[in-house]
Amino acid sequence: MIARLSGTLAETTADHAVLDVHGVGYLVQASTRTLTAIGPVGGTVTLFTEMQVREDAITLFGFGSAAERDWFRLLTSVQGVGGRVALAILSVLAPAELARAIAGGDKAMIARANGVGPKLALRIVTELKDRVAGLSLGPSGETSASPSGGASSDALAALASLGFRPGEASAAVAAAETELGPDAALDALVRLALRKAAR
Repeated sequence: MIARLSGTLAETTADHAVLDVHGVGYLVQASTRTLTAIGPVGGTVTLFTEMQVREDAITLFGFGSAAERDWFRLLTSVQGVGGRVALAILSVLAPAELARAIAGGDKAMIARANGVGPKLALRIVTELKDRVAGLSLGPSGETSASPSGGASSDALAALASLGFRPGEASAAVAAAETELGPDAALDALVRLALRKAAR
């Protein structure tokens, strides 16, 4: 299993990039968000990856963050969501926005992605609503639902201890963090998240 690639960006197109790693070119499918963020051809790039092996193909998917990769894994666990559809969703919604949409049951937000109709959007919201808080922690301690470090994780734990459901807590903390910025203090983050969750 290939978990991460670091190399020189050799080529980008609308839906993939080619990374040259010590003379070997890896074709990596990626979201528009990741392809826009990785920089110009010739630059050094590190991507988190997920490899899918099927009878007729081996496909490598690349992500600019562990959060995006974790969401890809969650999305592809839903029946009817393949790699391309998951990338289409991640192209229009950042991880925090996706967490809010699922926690709030906003299937219209998810249906904005190419290839996602109302039925599939509803299935995604229904199946993932209770799993939003089960996202793994990235290397810096970030949760996939909220991109910053320890303060957001502590705020999630605080709301959970007060009885909020995981999806509600994730959405409230992500919204508070967006408003206050990534360097917000824990007490300010918890206070604003509580106000957001109470609405």
